[in-house]
Amino acid sequence: MELKKSPDGGWGWVIVAVSFFTQFLCYGSPLAVGVLYIEWLDAFGEGKGKTAWIGSLASGVGLLASPVCSVCVSSFGARAVTIFSGFLVAGGLMLSSFAPNIYFLFFSYGIVVGLGCGLLYTATVTITCQYFDSRRGLALGLISTGSSVGLFIYAALQRLLIEFYGLDGCLLIVGALALNILACGSLMRPLQSSDFPLPEKTALENVPDRYSIYKEKEKDPEENINMLEKSYSGEETCKNILANGDCKSESLLHKTPATVAHTKETETYKKKVAERTYFCKQLAKREWQLYKNYCGETVALFKNKVFSALFIAIFLFDIGGFPPSLLMEDVARSSNVKEEEFIMPLISIIGIMTAVGKLILGILADFKWINTLYLYVATLIIMSLALCAIPFAKSYVTLALLSGILGFLTGNWSIFPYVTTKTVGIEKLAHAYGILMFFAGLGNSLGPPIVGWFYDWTQTYDIAFYFSGLCVLLGGFILLLAALPSWDTCKKQLPKPAPTTFLYKVASNSSNV
Repeated sequence: MELKKSPDGGWGWVIVAVSFFTQFLCYGSPLAVGVLYIEWLDAFGEGKGKTAWIGSLASGVGLLASPVCSVCVSSFGARAVTIFSGFLVAGGLMLSSFAPNIYFLFFSYGIVVGLGCGLLYTATVTITCQYFDSRRGLALGLISTGSSVGLFIYAALQRLLIEFYGLDGCLLIVGALALNILACGSLMRPLQSSDFPLPEKTALENVPDRYSIYKEKEKDPEENINMLEKSYSGEETCKNILANGDCKSESLLHKTPATVAHTKETETYKKKVAERTYFCKQLAKREWQLYKNYCGETVALFKNKVFSALFIAIFLFDIGGFPPSLLMEDVARSSNVKEEEFIMPLISIIGIMTAVGKLILGILADFKWINTLYLYVATLIIMSLALCAIPFAKSYVTLALLSGILGFLTGNWSIFPYVTTKTVGIEKLAHAYGILMFFAGLGNSLGPPIVGWFYDWTQTYDIAFYFSGLCVLLGGFILLLAALPSWDTCKKQLPKPAPTTFLYKVASNSSNV
């Protein structure tokens, strides 16, 4: 089913507004989990690497489940998925307030909340891309700032709530706020189909049209009925042979009115069975064909070298680029920065600068003279340098400056759907984006625990952030090499020489003609 042409406005701005608040409400607490991370360290007394799994799962599980999230949005629509996911996020946050140990938080906060966030992110991005085309970069930049503004506000809000109501009360209140996602989801009106609805057909007439994608010849219902009649008459004949010892003509048995009525009922029953058998057979083959098409499209996507480099880059970026938003508060505490020097939480600085970065990078992506892929690569390379500079920051001012730079560059999330769309096309966006988000989730899940384990091993964050910077830098260079047009130029300039004998044959054939 083809959708209407993207309106680039109108109700689309309502979609942008509700998507903004959806990401604000669902990602506020998981992105500002660094505030809760310190509380969990003190409450449960576990290691930094182990405790970091809570926040990494909350950000990673939803992305790991992105292929499933994409299927859910394609099957049920953004509105239904958003409403359902609102219950997941709110329920997971409230359930976390009753956590007796860290393992319970792995499930309630990490898996339940993370899965809800993943569904909501896929729903908001998909419906926004459907409503916008020429202004897609701006629209994606606006909605993605919702999570950044949520990070900025929730970092201070959760500190305040912990101070007044404790950790458990904080999680209960934040979970109650997440219920507002339900109201946002109710306003996500799906884009109507561009085709006028055709008159309804009967179930039997509808089947061949609905499953006409199969090339193999199928038996129609009449052939199925004939097969049933043969088997039925054969069965009756065998019964007569067994009962009477000979084969009698069936025409002698169909002379009474009761027998005629029985025959009509039998024919109606056989026809219904044939229709249902035919329908179930086509339905099963359709599902198998869809599965084969999905696998084929996945293989075709990975044959695109830019897409292959993109999934490597996003994986390495999330391994190295995500830990600062979770661990920066603890980095400051490990650097002996006094709390009196904190003008603003470092996580809040990351959040507000991420919002600015998303908005500015989203606007830049709409300029035709800017290559969004190269813009994305530039953000990766600069971020790697900022990560390697963290071990040299020993004061609040330098940590705040690096937090702002990292936050701004993390805003490249707003142009990532744009880069994906330009790489594979809008038709394959949901499929490709789901695969890429799976690898992003894998990186999100592994990054903070790896950094935490480095600290538990060396009692310093220095080696951990050198490792993070190297990962991001490597991903940026791989993507840059894959995107360079010089590779294609070299291939075109070096054609394979044809055999000499082949050239002689072609010349002789042309002269004969």
